[in-house]
Amino acid sequence: MASSHSGLPPAPPTHTITLAGGKSIQIIAAPGLSHADLRNAVDSALFQNWLKSVQSETGLLASGEMSLRQVIVQGVDMFGRGVGFLKFKADVFDKKTGVKIPGIVFARGQSVGVLIILESGGEEYVVLTEQVRVPIGRFILELPAGVLDDDRGDVVGTAVREVEEETGIHLKIEDMVNLTSFLDPKTGCKIFPSPGGSDEELSLFLYRGFVEEEIISSLQGKEMGLRDHGELIRVHVVPYDNFWRSTADAKALTAIALYEMAKRDGFLSVRNPQDSST
Repeated sequence: MASSHSGLPPAPPTHTITLAGGKSIQIIAAPGLSHADLRNAVDSALFQNWLKSVQSETGLLASGEMSLRQVIVQGVDMFGRGVGFLKFKADVFDKKTGVKIPGIVFARGQSVGVLIILESGGEEYVVLTEQVRVPIGRFILELPAGVLDDDRGDVVGTAVREVEEETGIHLKIEDMVNLTSFLDPKTGCKIFPSPGGSDEELSLFLYRGFVEEEIISSLQGKEMGLRDHGELIRVHVVPYDNFWRSTADAKALTAIALYEMAKRDGFLSVRNPQDSST
């Protein structure tokens, strides 16, 4: 049986890509990752979209002031056959100063959240979900939300599906209002919750409707999710006036800001008298 006497660890898996300007850079797998892991990472929509972004007209390489030298893939989490989450380190340098720019990326792609406002008995209520969130080590009240799990970019369809899965409320796509579409087009009409560490881009939607008071009662405390899949979701309905103080969820607080500003500036009518069904 052949053996190595050099005492050196095996070279990590690598892959070379060529940027739009013709420069070649290496993509390197961190210790513990296989050739298959690296290939999955490089081929993933998460990584390809990041490459497209950095090379776009507004990307960090556009001005010629920054240089991308290499990328080290540190973690690959598969969701079924596709890459769900990706962690990598991009070595980006300021050409003028030679200083390395912080470049650790947690890639998770596009996500959606839905602000559901239900009017009943002359009062307005917001539908929230309570879930355990391991990264913060606690339960938190938040908007119904989810991650796009395919490359089709069906943002509004994902929003409707997430609402039904997490709350049991059936919404129609045509009744959804894209709150992030009111942003200046220069922003890309997306929200970046944590651009210093994650590529996540968030679209926020609004649904407003009228329901009978028994619907509000039936939603309060309703349990959703599949426990055998690690899901435990409890629905909460809170008065709109207390909504902003009831949650620490950035999605929810951003949604209420967009909603109130859109109303103030005339992008939204005061009321949208449609009926909801659950």
